[in-house]
Amino acid sequence: MSTLTPSVPSTHAATNLEALIAHLQETALLSSSNNLLDWDQETLMPSGGLEWRARQQALLARMVHERTASLERGDLIAAVEADKQAMSDPASAALVREARRDHSKATKLPASLVEEMAKTSSLAKHEWAQARAASDFKRFAPWLEKLVALLRVQADCYGFARDGERWDALADLYEPGCTARAVASVFTPLRPRLQGLVAEIKAATKRPADGFNDFFVEVTRQEQLSKFVAESIGFDFERGRLDRSTHPFCGGTHCNDVRLTTRYNERCVNDALGSTMHESGHGIYEQGLNARAIGTPLGEAVSLGIHESQSRMWENQVGRSRAFWSWLTPRMLGIIGPDASRFSADDLYSAANVVEPGFIRVDADEATYNLHVMVRFEIERAVIGGSLEVAGIPALWNRLYKEMLGVDVPDDRRGCLQDIHWSMGAMGYFPTYTLGNLYASQFFETACAQMPGLVDGFARGEFSGLKRWLNENIHAHGRRYTPAELVQRVTGAPLSAEPLMRHLEGKLRPLYGI
Repeated sequence: MSTLTPSVPSTHAATNLEALIAHLQETALLSSSNNLLDWDQETLMPSGGLEWRARQQALLARMVHERTASLERGDLIAAVEADKQAMSDPASAALVREARRDHSKATKLPASLVEEMAKTSSLAKHEWAQARAASDFKRFAPWLEKLVALLRVQADCYGFARDGERWDALADLYEPGCTARAVASVFTPLRPRLQGLVAEIKAATKRPADGFNDFFVEVTRQEQLSKFVAESIGFDFERGRLDRSTHPFCGGTHCNDVRLTTRYNERCVNDALGSTMHESGHGIYEQGLNARAIGTPLGEAVSLGIHESQSRMWENQVGRSRAFWSWLTPRMLGIIGPDASRFSADDLYSAANVVEPGFIRVDADEATYNLHVMVRFEIERAVIGGSLEVAGIPALWNRLYKEMLGVDVPDDRRGCLQDIHWSMGAMGYFPTYTLGNLYASQFFETACAQMPGLVDGFARGEFSGLKRWLNENIHAHGRRYTPAELVQRVTGAPLSAEPLMRHLEGKLRPLYGI
């Protein structure tokens, strides 16, 4: 796609491919504007602007949908599909394939449903925040009931395999080809292996130092540290920014305008640091997409699972490595103050890898994190399938946390209200977090095999090699390959849980002396 040029005029003089690209990019201008409104709502917008913002986003969502589902878009796609010369180029063929997928999905949804979902989710996010602050699920339940009803209609519009279920239609939006049956086939054998490792750790007599996890650092200093680390690992602040929000996320409009947010806890630097590295991983992916393909499938991430692999890799394989802390420790003292000199690099490495089953997914260690995801998968599947009413979510949530993590959930705020995703209408989303961990481990193993000494370089602040490898092998392709094709292409093998377990066991067993 070396000829791909932004904003080609859609005239009779343009080729069909150029006209299709122009149509895609004009639609992306609307969609990215909506993304920016969403970022603003979560970071800067006064609460009084909520109702008007919901109407703004609903209108933009409707306009994007109507353009994506339009006869004009369909005719342009068909014209390029019939053009043998255009389709002989693999990149052009991939662009058209993905445009066809998006168009096909859009034509199945009525514009009124898209508009209602956008408006309802915009309002629901605010109500979720209020309910979470009050730790009162009943306050949020009516909004979640509305969203679930809309999601069921959406799933029925998309359709799903005769032997599948509604949840599959929603999951396919985030991870193409994902089904509940496929997820269960991964989660079912993985769960006892994770629980077994956690049980070994709980029974171990050796405990890593964790004093740094309760060490006071002013938020202003944490902000300096977060920005320093984000920039050091490769996030470009000439094309992005870092702000605060209740729930950390990565947003923005395109690869040259990426908006990260994080959160701060004065008693736990690792909370902000982990969140920032996680979102920086997302941001590095976005900034690594092909700038000349902005607004087309070749300038977009292939799936949320692959996207999550990038954030989890920088957070875990890099940010929780001994080499990373060897590099950061002396530099951190100059930012957060000399009081931190009581901690050695080994102390900080240990604190970053403490395993302790808890209530909060975003605070979870690597060994227990995926168990949090499994809880949400079971609940989503039951709610969308109709075997669980919204009112029954807290009870099931608490029971599953006891079964999987052995903890008693104390309240709704630390229970079923902790995540923003359902208030956004995002069901079918959560398994992408575990898929991301699996992808991350497999990609990282391959990177290490292809670049001997990669991890040792982290101790010298050498992160550009990994960033460049990810840019070239994953980011630059956009949606050219499916997730399964990308994994096979990059690693030479289909997705497997073995690299993740090797990563966890290889690091945690020595730390705990098992």
